[in-house]
Amino acid sequence: MTLEKLDIRKVIATVLLLAVGLTFLLPFVWMVSTSFKSEADVFTYPIEWIPKNGQAVHNYKEVWMGKYPFYLFYWNSIKVTVLTTLCSVLFSCMAAYAFAKIDFRGREAAFLIVLATYMIPSQAILVPQFIIYRELKLFDTHAGLILLNSFSVLGTFLLRQFFLGINKEYMEAAKIDGAGHARIFLTVAIPLIRPAIATYAILRFIWTWNDYQNPLIFLRSEHLLTLQIGIRKFADAYGEFYSLIMAGSVIAIVPLLIVFVLGQKHVIDGISLGGVKG
Repeated sequence: MTLEKLDIRKVIATVLLLAVGLTFLLPFVWMVSTSFKSEADVFTYPIEWIPKNGQAVHNYKEVWMGKYPFYLFYWNSIKVTVLTTLCSVLFSCMAAYAFAKIDFRGREAAFLIVLATYMIPSQAILVPQFIIYRELKLFDTHAGLILLNSFSVLGTFLLRQFFLGINKEYMEAAKIDGAGHARIFLTVAIPLIRPAIATYAILRFIWTWNDYQNPLIFLRSEHLLTLQIGIRKFADAYGEFYSLIMAGSVIAIVPLLIVFVLGQKHVIDGISLGGVKG
């Protein structure tokens, strides 16, 4: 009797989870469906999930080869996102290692100050950042946009926790062999927390790719715009032309899907690593 009740509970739980999962997928399915429709069919009711008069070639051709250089926006997003991710991972790793494994005066106080800056909303420092970037000639440049997200308090904090979990015996053995902090960092510490680094790199890639605020504020030239701002061009020019916006959005999420599929194993390993302390 207990076994039967347990099976029924599992079935009910599975059905509920499946229903919740399908609910979360509906907006994505609607987006893909809309990208294949003509503008007149976008808001037809009841919803036509499978378009009768497909406009796939027209919509995607208009996105890629239309009035605005969508391909250039796409390249700008790839360049900014990849370089930002590389810089952020590098700087966060070095800062996290220093706060975790190098003894220096005021280390804990310095880390608390760095951590306290995370409580400041990014919107609160937009004006000072804007003024500083304008004076440094970094306004309306990709270099300035990359620098904005290259230093991450959250990345430093997360990676520091993993560096703290490294067994001291590894560090002491490397020091006995004559290794300095630079060699220990590159050959001992980094390989031991590789899943955590990969997890943060994936998260930083997603956050930067989806960033709308910073490109909106710090970029002005059309040839420098990223994908998130470029998609808005369709709305401005066509008066909310949803079929083109959805086609551009479908194209925009392709890199995110690729990164997630390729990196999901590292995310799982990173979570598992977080539960193991040296």
